[in-house]
Amino acid sequence: MSLVSISDRAYKATAFDGSTDVLPKICLFGVDYDVHKSEAYWISAWILEKKDLQYSKKKEAWFDEKGNMLPTYYVEHHIPEKKQLINYKPIKELQR
Repeated sequence: MSLVSISDRAYKATAFDGSTDVLPKICLFGVDYDVHKSEAYWISAWILEKKDLQYSKKKEAWFDEKGNMLPTYYVEHHIPEKKQLINYKPIKELQR
């Protein structure tokens, strides 16, 4: 995506497929430095859903009021499977 400043408050955005639209500058959080092959930006999801631009939802990030990226945490709970008790003979040398 390429952005061209057209006023104090807006960018003209051109997506990879050639679609263009106007984005407010307040919705842009900055450049995505993880992408090296092309220009990528962090833009608010709510505005992209309203615009006619090609975009991807593969990556997401959260930002604070100052525009700083917050760390992303994923919480996963592991519940082990219940196993059936197998008849076994205890080793007397290992018993207390």
